[in-house]
Amino acid sequence: MNNNNSYAEFLKAVGNNSTSLQAEKLLNEIYWDLFLQHIHREQTQARIMNLIDDALDRNDKEAFELYTQKLLDFSEEEYQLEMNTN
Repeated sequence: MNNNNSYAEFLKAVGNNSTSLQAEKLLNEIYWDLFLQHIHREQTQARIMNLIDDALDRNDKEAFELYTQKLLDFSEEEYQLEMNTN
């Protein structure tokens, strides 16, 4: 479920004389989606940071630069997502 549409979908469900059970199910789905996205972001960031640590341990400058750029790109994407949702 897309974050931008989830709130609108919830309002539609509640506004269409739906039962509270239907609205609760939709809200639970929204919360699960947000939770899973959060976990995915944390795991992705941790994985990239581990790759950076490994590159440092091996004194592999190319890998370090590559993974550092990936982390910067990932952080920029996260920032853009936050700016678009606010």
